[in-house]
Amino acid sequence: MSDFLKTGKSNPRGIPQAPFIEKPEKVMKNPEEDFDQTLSAFQNRLQQYKFMEVSKRQQLEDLKIKIPDIEKNLNIIGHINDVKRKDEDDEKTIETNFELNDTLYTRAVVDASNLNSVYLWLGADVMLEYPIEEAVQLLEDRLKTNREQLQLVKEDLEFLKENITTMEVNTARLYNWDVERRRKSKKAEK
Repeated sequence: MSDFLKTGKSNPRGIPQAPFIEKPEKVMKNPEEDFDQTLSAFQNRLQQYKFMEVSKRQQLEDLKIKIPDIEKNLNIIGHINDVKRKDEDDEKTIETNFELNDTLYTRAVVDASNLNSVYLWLGADVMLEYPIEEAVQLLEDRLKTNREQLQLVKEDLEFLKENITTMEVNTARLYNWDVERRRKSKKAEK
């Protein structure tokens, strides 16, 4: 029966497409022996789709946090560059508040004229210093990659939603077919 679940079709990221059962009797060769195994295979596939959906939703939430952070960093670096480009007579300092801890902030005055690099968190408690131009390029590349990834995750979620619905309908059809088959079998015995 599990061969019936193999449609040979999948989305571009390899998530298999769910088959649609129009007539459960065509799937069930020997209902007495195969029904439980077939129903179990359908339920397992449904659970796999739901697990993938949870994983993709987490990925979506992560991207929804990363993208604004990257945009904010690009805006800050842009502001630094704007201050650096001011006329010779203008003051090239930036007053800012920055976070020391979750609830503790302090003020700082930064001399932008001598600011040639920035520090970026790369993740896993790693921070590196980058020249401003390299930092902008790195952040723009990451922003582009994350936006593309966001689109792919949304497509995968839509694909999974459709396939979860298909598998739920398949499972219900299979179950209802078996109930009807058993009811007819009992009537025939009387």
